[in-house]
Amino acid sequence: MASRISTALLLLVPCSGAAEVTYHQDIAPIVYQNCTSCHREGESAPFSLSNYEEVSRKAKTIARVMDGRYMPPWHASIDHLPFRDMRRLSDEEIARFASWIEAGKPEGDPATAPSLPDFPKGWQLGEPDLVVTMASAYEVPADGPDIYRNFVLPLDLPEDKWVKAVELRPSARSVLHHSLFFLDDSGTARSLDGKDGKPGFSGMGFRKSGSLGGYVPGVTAQKLPGDLARPLPKGSDIVLATHFHPSGKVENEQTTIGLYFADAPPSRQLQEVQVPPGFGRGAGIDIPAGESNYVIEDTFTLPVDYEAISVGGHAHYICETMKMTATLPDGEEKVLLEITDWDMDWQDTYYFTEPVILPAGTVIKSVISYDNSANNPDNPHTPPQRIKWGRESTDEMGSLTLVGVPVEADDFTRLSRATKVERAKILSNLGRELINSRVASRLPQIMKSLDKNRDGNLDASELPERMRGALLLKLDTDGDKSLNPSELQALKDWLENLQAGENV
Repeated sequence: MASRISTALLLLVPCSGAAEVTYHQDIAPIVYQNCTSCHREGESAPFSLSNYEEVSRKAKTIARVMDGRYMPPWHASIDHLPFRDMRRLSDEEIARFASWIEAGKPEGDPATAPSLPDFPKGWQLGEPDLVVTMASAYEVPADGPDIYRNFVLPLDLPEDKWVKAVELRPSARSVLHHSLFFLDDSGTARSLDGKDGKPGFSGMGFRKSGSLGGYVPGVTAQKLPGDLARPLPKGSDIVLATHFHPSGKVENEQTTIGLYFADAPPSRQLQEVQVPPGFGRGAGIDIPAGESNYVIEDTFTLPVDYEAISVGGHAHYICETMKMTATLPDGEEKVLLEITDWDMDWQDTYYFTEPVILPAGTVIKSVISYDNSANNPDNPHTPPQRIKWGRESTDEMGSLTLVGVPVEADDFTRLSRATKVERAKILSNLGRELINSRVASRLPQIMKSLDKNRDGNLDASELPERMRGALLLKLDTDGDKSLNPSELQALKDWLENLQAGENV
């Protein structure tokens, strides 16, 4: 296996006349720091790497995944701004491991070995303020394709809360690949839960009203810095959007999460800047079968000084690359995130080592590429098929999200207003779809068929799922999460104006 490591890398490791590379002195520090947090008893990885015998037995496999940069999982480029808790091996460390194999995997003197890290047991951040567990376990089969499943955790909080951190504890770590923490204040997720006779529900179609982050194996839970916290409005449910990878035996997952609350509302509210907005809903994603380099891009100009804390991306199977840059008013360009080999299975949030200050007038740009050809081993369709924007994993999405706060607390409203204007791009695309489907001419009949309770209004639950968020954003002027007759007339007027070629 070591022969796959390039000659250039091997030259980085002293050979002739140099001290022998041994496990205890040279290899154990690499493994303990980068591998053992997941590769140990009771954790998510399929085998343990906590001593010489275990590492030696799997040495060729380890070298192969190191060389291919598959493990440890870290997809953000390290050539730009530094991130916290980076799980990225240097070329020298990879070459050192290859040299150790070439030398016959010598063990060396146990006296030179570092101590095995004291990994936390129980709650990593201490006792949570609220602990919530899935009502029943979900059975993950022994084999078959990966499973994407959503699980509802009702909270029934009587008052608004502010969340500093969420810590997830799986009951079957070996099959839980990742879980994203969404909020739902509409009751939609509850209505979908268990309809197929199993806990949770499939798909990505429920309406999300917020997010509390996510869990990826190997990432240590951490609290937001300073007094920052995410809003958790009363009446919200948490929905765990979970990815399972069958392990070879039947497992039952009953996830528990711990919520850590702030004592008081933060002095500045977190504000996401997502480019393109709506996970690319308005970007017109329509990728022909066989297209190997389909690109979308979008920009957003910050209207206020902004302090960026973290960045992350989201797309599905055929995404290839992502890049978010910030061009400052003086012309300086900062690369905030670059992923040259996107992997849907490892959707991480990357926290900057230090907050990045971006002055008002900074242009945020996202560029995302896709490969819908037969040469893409991650393509879910054989042969390739046309892929458009959609909520299912075999559809596509695409956006990068910057998380931070306005430098001045009073600028929150101004920034929020600017991001809502950006979301109007989604509405423009939605309007084109509605016009093409001749909705304007059939609107009265459509509204009547959707009004299930015959009260003359369209509640959120009565609106088509894929259009619900955009229509409410555009038309729900009184904020009651329903469309009354006057608001529906505004929809008709809007569509007629679009059809006549007027501006939205």
